[in-house]
Amino acid sequence: MTKLNGAQAMVRMLQAHGVRHVFGLCGDTSLPFYDALATLDHGMQHILTRDERSAAYMADAYARVSGRVGVCEGPSGGGATYILPGIVEANESSIPVLGITTDIATTSRGRYTLTELDQKSLFRPLTKWNAVIDRADRLPETVRAAFRAMTSGKPGAAHLALPFDTQKDATVEADDIWAQPEHATYPSWRCAPDPSAVTAAVTALLSARQPLIICGGGVVIAGAEAELASVAQRLGAPVATTISGQGSLPETHPLCVGVVGSNGGTLPTRAVVEQSDLVMFIGCRAGSVTTERWRFPARGTRIVHIDADPQVIGAIYRTEVALVGDARLALHAIDVELGRRASEVKRQDGATRVARALQEKFSAFDRLATSGETQVLPERLVATLNEVLPSDAVVVCDPGTPCPYFSAFYRFRESGRHFISNRAHGALGYSMSGAIGAHFGRPQSKCVSVMGDGSFAFTAGELETIVRLRLPIMMIVVSNSVFGWIKAGQKTGFDQRYFSVDFTRTDHARVAEAYGVRTWRVTEPSMLRAAFAAAAEHGGPTLVDVVTQPLHEARAPVSEWVA
Repeated sequence: MTKLNGAQAMVRMLQAHGVRHVFGLCGDTSLPFYDALATLDHGMQHILTRDERSAAYMADAYARVSGRVGVCEGPSGGGATYILPGIVEANESSIPVLGITTDIATTSRGRYTLTELDQKSLFRPLTKWNAVIDRADRLPETVRAAFRAMTSGKPGAAHLALPFDTQKDATVEADDIWAQPEHATYPSWRCAPDPSAVTAAVTALLSARQPLIICGGGVVIAGAEAELASVAQRLGAPVATTISGQGSLPETHPLCVGVVGSNGGTLPTRAVVEQSDLVMFIGCRAGSVTTERWRFPARGTRIVHIDADPQVIGAIYRTEVALVGDARLALHAIDVELGRRASEVKRQDGATRVARALQEKFSAFDRLATSGETQVLPERLVATLNEVLPSDAVVVCDPGTPCPYFSAFYRFRESGRHFISNRAHGALGYSMSGAIGAHFGRPQSKCVSVMGDGSFAFTAGELETIVRLRLPIMMIVVSNSVFGWIKAGQKTGFDQRYFSVDFTRTDHARVAEAYGVRTWRVTEPSMLRAAFAAAAEHGGPTLVDVVTQPLHEARAPVSEWVA
């Protein structure tokens, strides 16, 4: 029987797990793996990127919109270190991304070999699962273990390193190439909470005067949008979200209060949290941003908490009822119990609370969005794009200037993953690469990248990738010639002592045009709508460079500044 070498076995194992796209960048140690990709009939598309960071960000966004495992790869040494930011971002965001790095031969270790690095130690604290495969015959079971870890329980990222000699070692039996089919998507093996906890949770919810549901990314990850809507409607309870939780309910749902917290939350939405006597967190860590440094909800508020990770529950707030399990199964069980106890339900008037908060929030927003300012305000940019884009568009924002504005004020009209921002670690340079990954994961939707000019400089090389692959991605640069988030912090927290945050303005449209992108440059509000409409309708890559009000002069929905 013909045996496979390690590189061929890796390709076949990815194929067996239903992988359709691999994002990566070539290197010396990857030659056997690339040769296997080139010579085997596997049906996967390899997307050559211009930076390993970009490859990992692409895999992350791909996984978020597709429900499949994202796969990225890179070579040893610098490649392994460059791919790290995207791997840790995915892991902390509970997104299954497999990072494959190749490595020097096992026989070359400890001999001052070029690009030698202890990859297992490097990736250990940053992943859910991590291995260096020193024996080719162990590769199939190791890959299966990685996919099992990534997609079951709390999803997360995994790392596999392939030494050069492992890739060339032809000791893998063809019969060992198989996969557990459930592990092609996530969550793969769902766990339901204890029935007694479900009963206790419903009892707590029924006893509350003004309950509030706060959803993190776990609701969308679990595909629990319908179950959430049913529970919220039975109770009449408002539903707030974190940035990662957007899409748990459509922003237009009468019970959806939108994003709360220090990034994207506003004073009216904070008031909804303050007025609630019970908060049910779902798939949410209740971290510093969501709770505005653990102030809203206040300590002493009654807490019901649903999460697949038991370590999250009770880490910050004293928890009255804990439900450990998948969000969809937990919400379904709560919904059934509420139906059984329908006579006890005293439906709250959450829609009135939501409408009052949103009216106050958007009246202030609309005044700025329609003001006679001669410069482009961020509010005008968001409002115009909201009018132009289709309801199924996917918007990928970098965590700087764009994120708080879009999370607070863009009205996502459909449930599910339509907004992505890398909130776990907040590295600049995510958005353009993320939009590429989102396009491959959901090619039927218009994918839009919104980035600050600081972020553009991190990732401009991927313009070549977009043009080479003729991707119909729409890019928007919020150009204010400053690292605005930091300057705003220096304004409010350090008595306006501005230091090393300003840079010269780049004509991003001309840069992108040099790569072959169709571009527009907007310098005044009257130009916005026509440019956005033309860019959205164009069948190829587009970029709109918008010269805007600097962030430290704006009224961004970031509580550390507005307070």
